[in-house]
Amino acid sequence: MNDGSGLLGWHLRAARERAFAGREEELAVFQAALYGGGCSVLFVHGPGGIGKSALLRRFAHEAAVMGRPVSMVDGRMSEPSPGAFEAEAEPVFRDAGAVLLIDSFECVQGLEGWLRERFLPRMPVGALVVIAGRYPPDLRWRADPGWAGALEVLPLRDLRAADAQALMDSCGVPPESRGPLSAFAGGHPLALLLGAAVAVKDGGGGRRWTPRQDVVATLLDQLVGEVPSAAHRHALEICAHAYTTTEDLLRAVLPQDAGTLFRWLRRLPFVESSGLGLFPHDVVREVVEADLRWRDPEGYAVMRERVHAHLADKVRTASDADVPGAVAALLYPRNGASADFHGRHDEGEFQEEVLRQEDVDTLLRVATAAEGAASARCAAFWAERQPEAFRLYRRSETGEPVAFAAWLRLARFDEEELTADPIVAMAWAHARATTPLRTGEHMAVSRVWTLPTYRGNSPLMEVIQWRVIGDCLRAERMAWSYIAARHPNHVWAELLRHYGMRDISEQPRLGDDAYTLFVHDWRAVPARAWLERMNRLPAGGPGAATAELAVLSRAEFAEAVREALRQLSRPDALATSPLTRTRLIAERAGRDPAAALGDLLRQVIDDLRADPRSVKFHQALSVTFLCGTPTQELAAERLGLPFSTYRRHLAAGIERLRADLWHRELYGAPA
Repeated sequence: MNDGSGLLGWHLRAARERAFAGREEELAVFQAALYGGGCSVLFVHGPGGIGKSALLRRFAHEAAVMGRPVSMVDGRMSEPSPGAFEAEAEPVFRDAGAVLLIDSFECVQGLEGWLRERFLPRMPVGALVVIAGRYPPDLRWRADPGWAGALEVLPLRDLRAADAQALMDSCGVPPESRGPLSAFAGGHPLALLLGAAVAVKDGGGGRRWTPRQDVVATLLDQLVGEVPSAAHRHALEICAHAYTTTEDLLRAVLPQDAGTLFRWLRRLPFVESSGLGLFPHDVVREVVEADLRWRDPEGYAVMRERVHAHLADKVRTASDADVPGAVAALLYPRNGASADFHGRHDEGEFQEEVLRQEDVDTLLRVATAAEGAASARCAAFWAERQPEAFRLYRRSETGEPVAFAAWLRLARFDEEELTADPIVAMAWAHARATTPLRTGEHMAVSRVWTLPTYRGNSPLMEVIQWRVIGDCLRAERMAWSYIAARHPNHVWAELLRHYGMRDISEQPRLGDDAYTLFVHDWRAVPARAWLERMNRLPAGGPGAATAELAVLSRAEFAEAVREALRQLSRPDALATSPLTRTRLIAERAGRDPAAALGDLLRQVIDDLRADPRSVKFHQALSVTFLCGTPTQELAAERLGLPFSTYRRHLAAGIERLRADLWHRELYGAPA
């Protein structure tokens, strides 16, 4: 008896069955319906390549095993008219045990209303219809009480990790390729299958495996398909690049039709939403990003800079409660999304609150459990001195307090504070011994007390980390920041170094515990330079360097200004001035530092003419430094002034110049 094993179709079915993995929950729902204990209509929906067709084939096999007559309608092959559809689906009306499977329903989506109101009500009780498409059912299904018990909706998600491994087993993916393939594809079946075919053909690429452009192109066609216009494609590229996408982000990068494009994005089957905005399926994100970087590197760089600039501005302007989310969006690793971020589009697992008086006892309890009695005494001291510096973190699900964080600000020496807390005392001593605070500046020390269960690389620590970075980027006139860590593990220490925070050799002690202080000088690498470095890191790696600025005392700065005035006519000598490495010149980005310094000195001298009280200073400075007058005696003669009067005007002019430039160094150039 011929069992069909000699036919190609038999071998195709066998290969598909071997590659089928997971979907136990969906199969259980279908089997319940087959046995008459479930729904009459099962609506399966999910993005392209998620495995809807494979699941329908398994449903067909299960129904055939039970002896149920099975018919299938493929929306890609059907004419989208009621008559044509009914001609193909007619067998479902002949037998109460019939099973009708409708695949690629998005291709005949216009028939949905007719199907719900006209077609399905005519089928016999006991028959079963499965509809599979990219889009979820119209809300009118759920709004109709008649369908409440007859319809079951199944959103089809990625395969679980174990099922994805089983699929790679069935494809024979080499062990060394599985990690990179999983990082790229996650649990997306089509991406796994395409990547597996390449990995097997290439014999495994180890850690160097990346999806080839033909895989990216195929996935783009299957997952995204054609888009209405270039603007729609650009909106999708922004959505793939950003952590989450809001309408105001689209407006910042695509000023035209942002609202229309946002509404289009939110209706796409592979785009989901959270409290922070829209985000695409991870595989869509990966392939859209990879395609744009390959197809239009310059356009990708422009889009990246615009998104980064908008998100950096959001960190500075966000309300205090929104700071962690704004920082998460800014620091999201866009150049090849990190697996750590997959599926993490909301910070809802933990709540952040300001410290209230009634929380102090809880703070002491958590601090004692986290780091012992000595550390708890420090927490109590600072809670009394700077209660506004504290944040409390609770588990959203239970309300359990799990951590406290403090951002302690110090602007002057306070013997009581330094005696009470050795960690803060060590930070203060380090700042004084390195480059002390200048007038109006302050330093900050971050302290965290976390219950042992939540230490390490947990989502809680990420939220606290985002708060700390937000405090750094929003601070005014902050010179130094210090992060205190008790027994930091290697991963945590490397992460802080990745963020440009180096650890100092001195380790303060509290009781029996030694602490490591990670420090950053925000005058040497200001927020803008730090952000530019972080924006380059995904492409340039952790080694991407940022030149540090010189941090001069007021006396050093004054002497550097005097010397620069003397060398104003010699660009080669100006190039050695320490002023070329200060914030004063760094803000004039894109210029040769020596030329920028010379232009700035000339501009500030020239600006003195606008104030009648300063005209005499302008004249003395101009004749002495701008006109190449060889001696001061000759400069006084040219101005027609007694030498003593000229010297008085010159000294006052230099002091006025120093004061103006020092103010710019500390506070930035006037708007």
